[in-house]
Amino acid sequence: MIQFSQYKLDKVKEIIERYPEGKQKSALLPVLHLAQEEFGGWLDVPVMDYVAELLNITPIEVYEVATFYSMYNLKPVGRYVFEVCQTGPCMVRGADNIINYIKEKLNIGVGETTEDGMFTLKVVECLGACGYAPMMQLGKIYKEHLTPEKVDQIISECRNFAASNN
Repeated sequence: MIQFSQYKLDKVKEIIERYPEGKQKSALLPVLHLAQEEFGGWLDVPVMDYVAELLNITPIEVYEVATFYSMYNLKPVGRYVFEVCQTGPCMVRGADNIINYIKEKLNIGVGETTEDGMFTLKVVECLGACGYAPMMQLGKIYKEHLTPEKVDQIISECRNFAASNN
């Protein structure tokens, strides 16, 4: 059975209490973040159904939000998720070349994860950093003015960090 830890359940209750009675749907985005964090880094259908139950909304209301925003993963992802911006300014500055380079370097396609479970490649809509194009988000950090050399350095840093923390 899917259930938040008591700590996360307390956080959910705290979030819901921020909103007026009957407006618990407003808590959906932060509760989905907690769910993704708690249940392995992604949201499968039973997890989304559980969130719907907690918020007393229909499952489809949760699915609509989870499928709309790129910050929610609907299948398992790697330890490091490369979210490369693919909107106009980044594409003009070479994001398509960076995406192709990452695909070749890691031997994965967009939406795929490396065999070792280390990296996932996603393309996303505007991350609001057009002046730093091409760019990607890695966790909460923006990686800007990307070149193949910078991508190699990022991959190396991630592998080194993972190796030192195992």
